[in-house]
This record gives sequence, structure tokens and C-alpha cells, in this order.
Amino acid sequence: MKFSLSFSHVGFYVKSMKTMVNFYTSFLGFVVSDFGQRAVGGEIYFLTRDPSEHHQLVFASGRPENLSFNMINQLSFRVDSLATLRLLYSGLQSYSMKEIHPVTHGNALSVYFHDPEDNRIELLIDTPWYVPQPHRVPVDLSLADDDLWLMIEQGVKKLPGFMSQSDWLMQMKVKIAAADKHRLTNSI
Repeated sequence: MKFSLSFSHVGFYVKSMKTMVNFYTSFLGFVVSDFGQRAVGGEIYFLTRDPSEHHQLVFASGRPENLSFNMINQLSFRVDSLATLRLLYSGLQSYSMKEIHPVTHGNALSVYFHDPEDNRIELLIDTPWYVPQPHRVPVDLSLADDDLWLMIEQGVKKLPGFMSQSDWLMQMKVKIAAADKHRLTNSI
């Protein structure tokens, strides 16, 4: 059986609904699409930035106060341009967020930070290159656009496995098609 599968949304428990909804709506531009009481008690909020998706994030009350380990590794949000990434980076600094780190992964230019409940967030734009992961190099977002892109390109071109993003995309299409064929052949 062949089928299509795409990611829709993620939900997680929060300690302070008001703080989290305020940060995600005021700073990241999400809107509340619905909210109410959960059947098991507590509040639930649905947030989106895409009118074709009822919700992309779900916040449910009930996260314990004293967790020794955060189950969420990170939430990553793609932005539309380097200008937007810089604008958000500047906003994070004035918002007094913890641990703000601009980095390149070779295939992306990212800014990492922690939200009000210490969930790691990544804001990113894609680059035209691919390098094997993990790859993480700090960058200076105050550099001029051309200087920043040149610095990233010079750093990744010399790495083993470097290729254009379009070449990597073609390889992944072949790999996914082979995995689908294998799955279909073995499921009959």
C-alpha cells in the first residue's frame, strides 16, 4: 500500500499557559486558533501561523514543575530570509532570552535559544549547500550578507561529503523511493 505522510503539528505540556501563549503569539507571531478545557482537566491551546493548518502547536497544561530532564530536544522554525533571521535574533536579545547562539550547520544558518519554559528553539534558513551532520560552527550575524555567506561557503566547501543542496535532494529522493519500494515489497 502506497501512502503520503507529512508532518502536521506537535503538542507539549506547559507549566505556565499564559507565559507560553504570550511568548509564542507576541514574539513568534503565532495566533490562537482554539482553546478550551481538556477532558482530563486543565487548559489546552491550539496555535498556528498557517491558515491551512488549524494548529501547528498544541499547549496542554500539566507539565510538572520539577522535571530533571526536558523531553523536548528542540522545535525548529524555518524563516523566510536572512533579514528575518537577523530581526528575530535582535528581538531575542532585547527579550532577554537565555543562551542565544547563531550558528551554521552548513546546510542551514540558525539561531538557537530557549523559550520561557527552557525548550530549545531553532530559527533557521536553508543554505544552498549540504554537508554531513552533525556540523555546527558559530557565526557572527553582524557581518554583511556577502561576507557571512562567503565565510559559510568557504568553511563547508572543504569538508568531506560537501555537495550542493540540489544534488543532496536528488540523492534523498532516490533513497526515499528505494525505502518505499522495500517497505511495499516486504509488506505483501
